[in-house]
Amino acid sequence: MNLITDPWLSYRFRDGSERRLPLSAIADPDVVDFALPRADFHGAAYQFAIGLLQTVMAPEDKYQWHDCYQSAPDEKTLAASLSLVKHAFELDGDGPRFMQDWDPLDGVSPGPVSGLLIEAPGANGLKLNTDHFIKRGIAEVLSPEMAALALFTLQINAPSGGQGHRTGLRGGGPLTTLVLPHDADASLWQKLWLNVQSRDAWKYDDPDYQSAALFPWLGPTRISKAKGSEIYANDVHPLAMFWAMPRRVKLLFEEQEGVCQLSRQPCSRRCRQYRTSNYGNNYAGSWEHPLTHYRFDPKKPNEDYLSTKGQPGGIQYRQWHSLSFVDQTEGNLPAKVVQNFVREKAAFFDFDWGEAPRLWAFGFDMDNMKARGWYNSEFPLIRLDADLRDTLLSEIKALQSLAQEVVWHCRTQIKAAWFDKPADAKGDTSQIDLQFWQQTQTEFFIAVQSLLNTHDGRLTAEIARRWLRALSFQGQELFDEQVLSNLYPDRDMAKKMQARRRLSGWLAGSKRIRQFRSDYRIDSLIREQA
Repeated sequence: MNLITDPWLSYRFRDGSERRLPLSAIADPDVVDFALPRADFHGAAYQFAIGLLQTVMAPEDKYQWHDCYQSAPDEKTLAASLSLVKHAFELDGDGPRFMQDWDPLDGVSPGPVSGLLIEAPGANGLKLNTDHFIKRGIAEVLSPEMAALALFTLQINAPSGGQGHRTGLRGGGPLTTLVLPHDADASLWQKLWLNVQSRDAWKYDDPDYQSAALFPWLGPTRISKAKGSEIYANDVHPLAMFWAMPRRVKLLFEEQEGVCQLSRQPCSRRCRQYRTSNYGNNYAGSWEHPLTHYRFDPKKPNEDYLSTKGQPGGIQYRQWHSLSFVDQTEGNLPAKVVQNFVREKAAFFDFDWGEAPRLWAFGFDMDNMKARGWYNSEFPLIRLDADLRDTLLSEIKALQSLAQEVVWHCRTQIKAAWFDKPADAKGDTSQIDLQFWQQTQTEFFIAVQSLLNTHDGRLTAEIARRWLRALSFQGQELFDEQVLSNLYPDRDMAKKMQARRRLSGWLAGSKRIRQFRSDYRIDSLIREQA
């Protein structure tokens, strides 16, 4: 199966129908999205298509980019461009195989293909029978289509996998951020093309499509057992970031009919096993993958950049400004595609707050080799007035900072009500934070929208007052839901009510709250309105 020419990806059309077609179908204006059975595969398909478009048909400048955004190439033209790399996208056969090791790995015992799935239990979990929440056998048979997606998803997200099993170029479980049109029913072409950069914006030499410096599976793997075998950014072509291959994998196919356990579709060939070996390509040093947010220490500019990962509590508005705007003082570097949109492409669009493009952030939350969850969030992606940018960012962070303090006190008092020794209590309480962030998100963006309409970029007393009231209300509501929802007699009720009073007291008159009220003249506003 060739991933360029064969119909292997499923698409959703504007009328709601779904069809499996070649990759060139992304140019069809009636195709609005991929139609895939898993969220991680869906995100991987976007990265696969964006990487290909950037590799084979990057526009020369922003004007050519805009022309292609408004009018996609016809499918025949796109297919011709994609065919330039079809030799590197064979999934099976005697030659180089897509995202698979140059070596046949014949000396390695095969394992179940379900091991390609990041959340699948490992060999130790199967041996110790600890696969309680995520069961074995979730994907014992895969079609070639699903095997290809599983393989690509693993390579771009690869977590630590034991001795010598390398993590992905962006680290294990990186957060991916893309730009999407405001209209969810915009064509898939527009959704993808928004994340392709012009050669003016991202300067690099013309790629050699026959080179392993671009597609690493076109040559022998750089075995990384010895010191000095690391691969740095200047060792490969910049576009190789889309095609990094840290894991040594060989898929094993059978000429036998079956039913794919992921797509639930019949297949004439199936994949039940694969071979894998350690010490694959070891990516080291600073990389700036164009679809990923990075952090750095402003006080240590020579240290490597760190990609942002998914964390317990999900992707909430507290990360919104970091994912959207460059902030040298905090060491925030949004994904290059986000920076490129804000800096160049946004000028082609006349939109207000209600029609703002979307920032789509998604990724695994990994604890070493264990997947704790998958997160997926969307936020408005806006432009900041250049003259007021620093002031606006400061005020946005002030809104977020107060929310973080409120949720900390709320969680602290909930734990005080639940446990006799809350400081020693074990277990994950991130669901408290998650509920708080979700319940206050609408009010946060109402405050941001109002802030953008001010003449000086400063929060008005009215905006600040509404935000403080929303945080106080939701903090107390969350406490009551978590602690006081049980109406039966409770011998711990006195302890619970004491925790409730502490939370209410902090929200009403703590030093932090008094300072916020003073900074934004909330009390003066109340007196004027009385």
